[in-house]
Amino acid sequence: MTEILLTQDPTLQDFGRDPWWLVLAKVLFGFVFGLVCTLLGVWFERRVVARMAQRPGLNQVGPFGLLQTLADGLKMAFKEDILPKAADKFVYLIAPTISVICSITALSVIPFGPMVSIFGHRTPLQITDVPVSVLVILACSSMAVYGTVLGGWASGSTYPLLGGLRSSAQMISYELAMGISVLAVFLTAGTLSTSQIVAAQAHGTRVQLPDWLGGLEFTGPGWYALLLIPSFLIFFVAIVGETNRAPFDLPEAESELVAGYMTEYSSLKFALFMLSEYVAMVAMSAFTATLFLGGWRAPAPITTIWAGANSGWWPLLWFFLKVVILVFVFVWLRGTLPQIGRA
Repeated sequence: MTEILLTQDPTLQDFGRDPWWLVLAKVLFGFVFGLVCTLLGVWFERRVVARMAQRPGLNQVGPFGLLQTLADGLKMAFKEDILPKAADKFVYLIAPTISVICSITALSVIPFGPMVSIFGHRTPLQITDVPVSVLVILACSSMAVYGTVLGGWASGSTYPLLGGLRSSAQMISYELAMGISVLAVFLTAGTLSTSQIVAAQAHGTRVQLPDWLGGLEFTGPGWYALLLIPSFLIFFVAIVGETNRAPFDLPEAESELVAGYMTEYSSLKFALFMLSEYVAMVAMSAFTATLFLGGWRAPAPITTIWAGANSGWWPLLWFFLKVVILVFVFVWLRGTLPQIGRA
């Protein structure tokens, strides 16, 4: 009985059986998770960068300035909404929506935890999963560039157009490196399903060296970040460029392009672009944790001490901590590295 309780890895057959209200609750959870992570992510970034620069951070609006991001969002909503005369109205309005939808959709195939019981229904803590879930995330990441490019083109201005062209060139370039770096994960795990990739990292991975290296066979570490170090490093650098984060934020370089593809946007449409950037950062951090850091599984020291660390709702905590650590690395890079291409 104990073994059954501890073995809670979902399979592909466990998806598609939830009642409609549970599916709706999962979708709502994914959407709220993205919004809350954006609010806390902006606050977290400003606090961390302020700490690195040895200056006061947010400390006035709410405890530790926690309500500052909410206040900024409300302020942005009441700002004047300006539509440039030369803009293509329909494309101008829909461009930020494309970016947000693609960023949030990527969270739909991210496993947040194992099988749990919700009001008597056994269900995985994941909205859905398909045999090619990794390709779904890569497709969402590729489609997000359309929002950036269309936003720059539809504004009818030079600076946004240059920012959109920069963005398309940069995101396509890093997309190649990102796609190639995850091939090692596919070959090691033997699947493209995100839930099954997490399950494959539950135990050590059997590795056999080629004959010219002795043909030795040994058990490697469970986390692919340790087993596939070059792929992990290349992948993380690629997602930093893919999400237009510093030091690869050339599409929105303030010193050359004012604000890049967002120059002519204001009010809620500008807020949607900002939302898509932070949701994409969280989604890519969750994707990295899933592929290389064991997903929702607790680190080895914790599982050694506590046998139930990977059961119930606790894995949701381990997964969130991994995402926070990866987001911190994003912020760390912005606060310490100069931007490429600037004197």
